[in-house]
Amino acid sequence: MTTRPSGRRRLGRILAVGLAVLTTGSLTANPASAAPATAAAAPSLGSNVTVFDPAMPVEQIQATLDATYAQQVDNEMGTARFAYLFKPGTYGTTEKPLQIKVGYYTEISGLGAAPTDVVINGKVEVYNRCLADGGTSNCLALVNFWRTLSNLTININGAGQDGCRAGANFWAVSQAVSLRRLNVTGGNFSLMDYCTAGPQYASGGFIANSKFPTVINGSQQQWLTRDSEVESWSNGVWNQVFSGVVGAPDDAAFPDPPYTTVEKTPVSREKPFLFVDAKGKYNVQVPAAKRNTSGTSWTGGRTLPLSDFFVAKPSDPVWLINANLALGRNLLLTPGVYDVAQSLAVRYPNQVVLGIGHATLTAVNGATPLTVADVPGVVVAGVTVDAGTRESKTLLRVGVKNGFGISSPNNPTTLSDVYFRVGGPHIGKTDTALEVNSDNVLIDHTWVWRGDHGVEGFTEGVNGDTQRWRTNTGRYGAVINGDNVTATGLFVEHFQKYNTVWNGDKGTTILYQNELPYDPPTQADWMNGTVEGYAGYKVGDRVRNHTLYGAGVYVFNQNNPSIHTENGFEVPNRPGVKLHHIMTVNLSAGTIDHVVNGVGAAADPPSSGVPVYLTEYPAP
Repeated sequence: MTTRPSGRRRLGRILAVGLAVLTTGSLTANPASAAPATAAAAPSLGSNVTVFDPAMPVEQIQATLDATYAQQVDNEMGTARFAYLFKPGTYGTTEKPLQIKVGYYTEISGLGAAPTDVVINGKVEVYNRCLADGGTSNCLALVNFWRTLSNLTININGAGQDGCRAGANFWAVSQAVSLRRLNVTGGNFSLMDYCTAGPQYASGGFIANSKFPTVINGSQQQWLTRDSEVESWSNGVWNQVFSGVVGAPDDAAFPDPPYTTVEKTPVSREKPFLFVDAKGKYNVQVPAAKRNTSGTSWTGGRTLPLSDFFVAKPSDPVWLINANLALGRNLLLTPGVYDVAQSLAVRYPNQVVLGIGHATLTAVNGATPLTVADVPGVVVAGVTVDAGTRESKTLLRVGVKNGFGISSPNNPTTLSDVYFRVGGPHIGKTDTALEVNSDNVLIDHTWVWRGDHGVEGFTEGVNGDTQRWRTNTGRYGAVINGDNVTATGLFVEHFQKYNTVWNGDKGTTILYQNELPYDPPTQADWMNGTVEGYAGYKVGDRVRNHTLYGAGVYVFNQNNPSIHTENGFEVPNRPGVKLHHIMTVNLSAGTIDHVVNGVGAAADPPSSGVPVYLTEYPAP
């Protein structure tokens, strides 16, 4: 049970009557975006959450999921959000497999205490998305974002699919997509779709705490696999990183192949998850933080009854959600888009904020949608934070600058699958997306994105991109001021100054992926004083110890291909600052003159698509 704050009774007397009225009754969401009515739903989780039971006919489950996929396969910037949860049991048979395709803003998760409690005989897949000529050409996975798969077993069965499709479970995705607590058997698992117009590029992803057979990875540009088991791994494009993975490939020949292997993950905490116990009651399991881990861990942690959570829906007023947080309750955000004009404030040690179905907090009137106090053990997971049309100073802030908070290296505040957007579905503005001021924080998979495309109404080409530079504004992606901060899977892209600034000491990043902004109109717009451009990863000048494993900075200055960036990485030249397996690459427009601190060849148009690697910096 979560420890309650000492001030709970007094605040409780003030709010008890209002909360009693407002927190009871149905949690029905907008019927227009509800899941199909053919499948049973858990009333307490709202109508955008569908709970399947193994007694349901497989045809009924298949039809429900197919209908949502048809709605979501191209709904990249839409507002619909869905979670499909499977009670313990087996779904599909050898003759009649359940073959699921997953579209945007869709979560597929088991409700077992272990991944083996829910078995899908069939597949759970993502294919290339075809963007031109009525869905028949320009097929790729570069924009297959925002989807979740977790806590179940997939016994791969391609019965009824054509010869190419039947050969593997396809998961052709890019950023903001996570695979957690999976047990995959019966066939190969492919991170590229080689059946739709042949192999096409995909732009990254994340696996944690999972068991996999052979993983086929021919076109993924970057990928992190953490604390898992793989039978084998094939291929990679630029940057394939393994941390605490049993069966990981050897990285001695880096960069050919481009593998980075860390034997043990220095700090880890698995993401909380919903499960149903033997009595049919819903609970949330909150795993404990660990050190120096490898392989899977499917047991342990705190078990919190769902009654310890305020189960929020998008129509709930912010004051009501905040009142429950102030009482020390945990927060479950059901699928949908929440307009937040006043910060949701997480105040107490060990509080949990868990979003399902890609619940999204959108800043209103320049608010910071989510703040976390300088306390240990807070967990924020499964939440997307969007900038609004009025500039926010930050979108998520952990701790305060120069604060006097209490932190714990053994119980770090943890951000898991927390994603950020500045633009895309609408104009967005922020100074800094993610600001971490507390010490001892773990960032376990994030995508911090200033949109390079969207539906804001801008025209295409040079004039449109110039307008985006002036209107869709985000200066800094992630600013890390706290000491002893660890990031496993840090994806930050397209910000207008430094994408990542790491000012805290004794920081560690395992996999960093960055693409510089596409859209500076002129070199004058992309200057850091007298220096041409901003490095994609900046370690502060006062930092004495920092470690980075497996990192890439890419350039595609499509608005003005003549633009230069002096360095991909910029770090203090000290013995305690070490970069291991880093690279830059040109994607046909713009130039990065050096990899780090004036060292390394240029990534320029003549070498388009060919990475410039450094095995170690400083050189041994």
